[in-house]
Amino acid sequence: MINVVYMATPEIAVNCLQKLLNFNDVNIQAVVTQPDRPSGRGNKLTPPPVKEFALAHNIEVLQTDALKNDEELKDKLRSLKPDFFITFAFGQLLTEEILSIPQIATVNLHASLLPQYRGANPIQRAIYDGKEETGITTMITVLALDAGDICLQEKIKITPDMTDKELMQIISDKAPFIIYPTIKQLYNKVLTPQKQDETKVTIAKKFKKEDAVLDWTKTAQQLHDHVRSMTTWPVACTSINGKNIKVLSTTVLNNDTENENEGEIVNISKNGIEVAAKKGILLIKEIKPEGKPKMDAYAWTNGAKLKTGDKFD
Repeated sequence: MINVVYMATPEIAVNCLQKLLNFNDVNIQAVVTQPDRPSGRGNKLTPPPVKEFALAHNIEVLQTDALKNDEELKDKLRSLKPDFFITFAFGQLLTEEILSIPQIATVNLHASLLPQYRGANPIQRAIYDGKEETGITTMITVLALDAGDICLQEKIKITPDMTDKELMQIISDKAPFIIYPTIKQLYNKVLTPQKQDETKVTIAKKFKKEDAVLDWTKTAQQLHDHVRSMTTWPVACTSINGKNIKVLSTTVLNNDTENENEGEIVNISKNGIEVAAKKGILLIKEIKPEGKPKMDAYAWTNGAKLKTGDKFD
């Protein structure tokens, strides 16, 4: 029996935990996750998704806001004598002391083809950068950020209109089927992790709120990639005639024509708002006006009294 402590927090990590429970030779001893946080309009204390799932399946839940300083919890983990820690979007740095607790290793699942996109935001950054391929990697966790030896990898195609939310779901679905063979092969000593090529390292920096603002001096394709990379957060945004909107869905109509009127509306139809980029035309299909629910972009133009020639900031 392979004994595992699962360290994770958000929704993307729930499916992997669920699937691991179905493998007869895996014993989930406990889940370690972040503390409950205030959420929603009422700031109601809300448990992490991984905690909710674990409690519903009678798995012991251990919560801490800083595992590295939680001596009682570290003692608890030592007493379990796990073969592996599995980390997946856990959100806390682990120390050498913590990494020494498992009998075999701490295995992390990272949502990129390492050494590309080390860091906190690999899913969104790959889409934002217009990549046609990404993947998932299991690796041996070390102190340096996402620098551990690679165990297994699987490539994932990024289709032209795929959003960050859709890619997150694909990664969530594939995660258990790369995690399980990783720990199985490490347990049976038939897998030799391989060092990363440090000459190919790229970093996936977290987006900031100000990164959401669309830059109309970019190409239509770059703007489309921007929008679809941020459907979860911070959500692409722009303004026109003093009105702020979030841009939820777009399509590239033309990515070849050079334009000097960047940000200008060139056509309005039932399909949406056609806007000139530095190069090409971007069709805005769905938006969310400030203080209002999301809506069809064409419907919004009527109330906002937009017309051809108006210009986005």
